[in-house]
Amino acid sequence: MRRGVIGGRKLSNQILASQVSILLAVVLVGFALFARQERHQVDHQYMDEALQIAQTVADTPEVRGCIEFPSADCDGTLQGIATRIQTDTSTDYVVIVDAGGVRHTHPKRELVGRRIEESALVTKPDVRFDHGIVGDSVNGRVPLYSRLDPTEQIGEVSVGRRVADVATIFTSQLPSYAAWFGVALGVGTLASYVLARRLKKRTFGLELDEIAKLLQEREAVLHGIREGMIAFDRAGRVTMVNDEARRLLGLPMFGGVGGFLEDVVPPGRLQDVLSGEIGGQDEVVLTDEHCLTVNRMPVTLAGRPHGAVVTLRDRTELSGLLRELDSVTSLTDALRAQQHEFSNRMHTVAGLLELGESEEALAYLTDLSGAEEAFAESVRARIAPPVLVGLILAKAAVAGERGVELELTDDTWLGDTPDKVQALTTILGNLIDNAFDAVSGPGVDPGKPGRVLVGIVEDDDGITLRVADNGPGIPAGAAETVFTDGFTTKPATGPLRRGLGLALVHRLVQRLGGSITASEGPGAVFTVRLRARTS
Repeated sequence: MRRGVIGGRKLSNQILASQVSILLAVVLVGFALFARQERHQVDHQYMDEALQIAQTVADTPEVRGCIEFPSADCDGTLQGIATRIQTDTSTDYVVIVDAGGVRHTHPKRELVGRRIEESALVTKPDVRFDHGIVGDSVNGRVPLYSRLDPTEQIGEVSVGRRVADVATIFTSQLPSYAAWFGVALGVGTLASYVLARRLKKRTFGLELDEIAKLLQEREAVLHGIREGMIAFDRAGRVTMVNDEARRLLGLPMFGGVGGFLEDVVPPGRLQDVLSGEIGGQDEVVLTDEHCLTVNRMPVTLAGRPHGAVVTLRDRTELSGLLRELDSVTSLTDALRAQQHEFSNRMHTVAGLLELGESEEALAYLTDLSGAEEAFAESVRARIAPPVLVGLILAKAAVAGERGVELELTDDTWLGDTPDKVQALTTILGNLIDNAFDAVSGPGVDPGKPGRVLVGIVEDDDGITLRVADNGPGIPAGAAETVFTDGFTTKPATGPLRRGLGLALVHRLVQRLGGSITASEGPGAVFTVRLRARTS
């Protein structure tokens, strides 16, 4: 069997054959019902005509006079009237009966003068099918009244047309009706052919087994891959969401499909990237739980747009590892700088000792150790958590290697807060790194020494963390967008994505129920406020 053909027949041929069969059945049934109704109407039409002709004969003065006052010439007169009416109206018989039931006219002359078989005359107009001497007929009968006394019945008039004649007239009309039904069948067949061709075009020439196979393959692929996928139609409605996309976006298991993007994803950068308002490859978007790489690809078939497909990759672990690697690299650079500085100091001491300046060498070492020890003791005295102390001392070493002054404010004080140590470490580390980049990056006046001021103040209401620098600062109007994931003024370095540090800090602060603000203009100041934990 040829590929794409089911049972030896294409889908378009099957559709056409099915629709033509249905049309033919409908037309035949409709024609039969119409013929039956039309025959019923024809029967009633001739019944009414027979009744009207009988009433006309009964109202004729000559007929009433001859029946009321019979004479030798009356039978000839009545028969002539009956014959003329039969000829003019194409009826089969006109029978005039007197009050005694005796026929005065009849198409069969031998029956004239004989009594009718009915036991009584009709007293009011009546129409029916009659099985009489002339055969089955449509029969209309009316009473015949006296001219002198309109209430006195003096006879009856019966007019009929044989059923065979009625059927012949009806049959003669059927070809015209059949022609109309044939035209309707032809138009329906043509419409079915056009519809079958259109369906084939809409399905891109695929047959039923191919469509079913594609659906099975699509479901297997979409729900088997480790990337999230969302598909949109031209109107922006979600047409498909796989399991991984539901997990990454936090969507319900059976929700989202059929709705618009704004009904599924809250407003923000994620919605803008998914909708295509923010374009580009490998756009990084942060959610409350994941760091995602988003790519949006328009779908075009036969030169026409059909929507878009969006892929989502979870980079949370990779981004964390890259940041840890970046931190380790920075620490390694700091240790290398310290080792280089230590070597320089040892060379200085060795030179002083070779010159015999032992007291000068001792004073030199005392000044060095005193300055470092004083800063370390100052940090330990003001900050209780050892993790934060270690972080600040490590950052101080990095600051010394980069030629930046790192200082604590005079009001810095932080007690032991084990529930916020991890969050404070992340927030403080990111803010200090950004401050170092701001005061020692490109565009900074090399003759102006960089200075970073860190303040951590704990009170009854919570903790206030402030990091200030004397760098170029934040441009006017960017105080809010600076916390958007992807916003950065620094060039990318290696595989590490820029523009995520402040976004991570912002989400972490919001998750803790706090707030973060940034100043605009030269010398950026970032202020974080974390509320005290309520029991």
